[in-house]
Amino acid sequence: MDPLERLLAERACERLIIDFVHRLDLGEPAAVAGLFTEDGVWEWPPPGGDGRRAQGREALREYFGSRPADRLSRRFMSNVLVTVTGPDTATAVSYFATYRVDGYGGGIVPAGPPVQVGQYEDSFRRADDGGWLLAHRVLRLPFGGPTPQAGKAS
Repeated sequence: MDPLERLLAERACERLIIDFVHRLDLGEPAAVAGLFTEDGVWEWPPPGGDGRRAQGREALREYFGSRPADRLSRRFMSNVLVTVTGPDTATAVSYFATYRVDGYGGGIVPAGPPVQVGQYEDSFRRADDGGWLLAHRVLRLPFGGPTPQAGKAS
């Protein structure tokens, strides 16, 4: 793979990482499923997670679509490191911090600490159309707590 092809692959995977959080926070959460391969997997394994796992676009659509309608969230991504492992494969690690409240009814929410700080560990595959998709995402959560209710002290 020449340097330009590698750079374009890295950028496409970085964009998927950011598109994922934008769809969750600003768009339609169920649309996250479209960023995965047909057999894509999202999981949150122990010890930091509760063992949740969704596989396949329909399961992913259902899982992310079940997000509470009154949830307000913003995720901040950093330290995105994509490694192209072959002409059609790549991996990445990225850090995130999630600010989130449930029961949001509008207006400005007083800032508090993030409810989660962790990393995503991703694998990507090139799609038939030449674009890139998430094949597997693992959420690792070394820092986390309950989601506060809007308007209540946390």
